[in-house]
Amino acid sequence: MHCDRRDFLRMMTLGGTAVATAPEALASGHADPGPDSMGVLVDLTKCTGCRRCEAACREANGNPLLDAAELDDRSILATRRTLDPESFTVVNAYAEERAGGGDAPVYVKSNCMHCLDPACVSACIVGALERRADGAVVYDASKCIGCRYCMVACPYQVPAYEYDDVMTPRVRKCELCASYRARSGDAAPACVQACPRECLTYAKRADLLAHAHAKIAARPHHYVDHVYGEHEAGGSAWLYLAAVPFAQIGFPTLGSAAPPRLSEAIQHGVFARFVPPAAWLGILGLTMWLTRPSAAPIAQLAAKAEPAAAEPGARGEVA
Repeated sequence: MHCDRRDFLRMMTLGGTAVATAPEALASGHADPGPDSMGVLVDLTKCTGCRRCEAACREANGNPLLDAAELDDRSILATRRTLDPESFTVVNAYAEERAGGGDAPVYVKSNCMHCLDPACVSACIVGALERRADGAVVYDASKCIGCRYCMVACPYQVPAYEYDDVMTPRVRKCELCASYRARSGDAAPACVQACPRECLTYAKRADLLAHAHAKIAARPHHYVDHVYGEHEAGGSAWLYLAAVPFAQIGFPTLGSAAPPRLSEAIQHGVFARFVPPAAWLGILGLTMWLTRPSAAPIAQLAAKAEPAAAEPGARGEVA
């Protein structure tokens, strides 16, 4: 069947439209946490940077302990720290002014956010990461193959890899004290129990959200009108209140769509019923066809490449 350029362009336009109109319902903006999903509300206006949460976290997870001298050393707060295989939570100081005046630093506790629709879980090709019904995102080292896709996928850059452990490296992160709570029988994570200022509240996520918005309504000049983690990246089990905009104190600015829903929407749109992939291949074929060299220049080049026919009496010819 003959197909001229106009027919080919029309066919490719239809294929491209199929790609562009992939099912948008797959990219839902917010994941359902489930009725049993727990969480932690962090009121950063109460935090004094004592780092007792860090010490409790290390002890609960069997990581190297912090002694009293290390906890009393405030100089460490002058350096911005990140999570690592031995530190599942860290406290950093930000010098931005608090709402309502004053120049005291804002202390921020960072750890795994335990997303409602975790990008790390979606990225793991062997199921080593799993989100439990209670909201904890846990890790099974026996399944991990060390691909570290979870580290690339996490919008908060949380998972840390044990590069120093050559034989049995693991991906390390906060697991909401899932193992510790199972061993000890404690209801709340270790950091929540250790906080002397009660900055951390462990409860059902729905109750925490209601409590957070009530606090904002009661003291609108004390808090910014934003519960971080309510919608960011599809929502998370960890929620934050602050007196300053979150972008000023190290929190990434994220949309409400969970990263897995966006990536899976693209995958479904591209591979559903094989029509869009065929369209993409067709577009590539059309590009090659439109940019192919024409026959005339090829013929001219071939003519120049042929040696001239020998004429009678030419030099070197034997009569």
